[in-house]
Amino acid sequence: MNIPKFTFGMGDRFAHEGEAQLAAVLEANSKGLEIFPVWNKSNREHTIIHSQPDDLRAEADAAVAALGWKGAYFVDADHISLKTVDWFLAASNFYTLDVADFTGKAADDASIEAFVSAMAPYLGSLIIPGIAQPFALEANAVRAAARKFLFAMQEAARIHRHIAAEKGADNFVTEVSVDETDSPQTPVELFLILAMIAREGIPAQTIAPKFTGRFNKGVDYVGDIARFEKEFDEDLSVIAYAIKEFGLPGSLKLSVHSGSDKFSLYPVINRLIKKHDAGLHVKTAGTTWLEEVIGLAEAGGDGLQIAKDIYTGAHPHAHELIAPYGPVVDIDVAKLPAVEEVASWSSEKFVAVLRHDQTNPDYDLQFRQFIHVSFKIAAQMGTRYTDSLKKHRAIIARNVSHNLLDRHLLPLFT
Repeated sequence: MNIPKFTFGMGDRFAHEGEAQLAAVLEANSKGLEIFPVWNKSNREHTIIHSQPDDLRAEADAAVAALGWKGAYFVDADHISLKTVDWFLAASNFYTLDVADFTGKAADDASIEAFVSAMAPYLGSLIIPGIAQPFALEANAVRAAARKFLFAMQEAARIHRHIAAEKGADNFVTEVSVDETDSPQTPVELFLILAMIAREGIPAQTIAPKFTGRFNKGVDYVGDIARFEKEFDEDLSVIAYAIKEFGLPGSLKLSVHSGSDKFSLYPVINRLIKKHDAGLHVKTAGTTWLEEVIGLAEAGGDGLQIAKDIYTGAHPHAHELIAPYGPVVDIDVAKLPAVEEVASWSSEKFVAVLRHDQTNPDYDLQFRQFIHVSFKIAAQMGTRYTDSLKKHRAIIARNVSHNLLDRHLLPLFT
């Protein structure tokens, strides 16, 4: 199963917006693009929502049938481990192998030294086409990278073999995620990680490195854009070179995790994938969930009340809700508005504070990030929340489709 050149991962916490999401992809493709949808949901999100991986498959299949989508599409078991993968085997055809917990744990000495020996042809001056300056690569640097990443790649191989034994080796797409590490990978480290992946027999088609800067959930990039551009440019060169050197799949491409709402980076990414004629996978986080809340607030009446009640229910549990997302949010609880203040907001005010429009003086990225991590409160509402999604489906769908099409797909791929 080969992944197409451009794919777009769409999270949907409550599995009600599949048609609105696919409508955005269809509209983008009607403008001459070729983008393929990937519906993604993690084990953690399923656990919080009390949903099943089969629910995500059903949502994707229903959207495809309803809108007459004829191309490939994927259901991503997002950030799974060997402990959680079995739950996803029937429903998914895309697996994001999350081995963050194994990064930094050393493999056995024999495996490390075997890897160092295998990299001997690249020691000295490592020349990667597309990167102006050669890299000085020494055996100790290879050994250090192996100590940091090799055991994690061995674990990724164990997960891949387990999936392949159940589904067949050619019946799914594999992504390896190394984005949840303590520091961005250098181009040389990415080169060595790809060498490890190849030696472990993982036919990875997407790789999610950690980039410089903050990729916080639901808000724009925070960091040095020029540095990001240099890293992204070099990573694309490394991938092209590694495909040839190590026999990795020709479809291998970069994956940008928490890629939604990184509006300041989209012109850079757009320019560089064109420069390299490279593929791209962007995985969006909770942007669709936020558009649901915006749609409910915009609807007024009971919809607005539910949006307010989510905040009211979440605020006393702020630290508990934020904790699982600590590495990917920057929220100062003291700066969040008082519950009483939010309760007094009009529909227009609530929408202005939450919608990701940095030109609007009411926009509050603290509030937006907090609503992002507060979907557990909506889940606790049960049918009150999901019935409201159905009642206000049209206005929510308009927000969801507009957000994905005009703010994400067209800037990224046009």
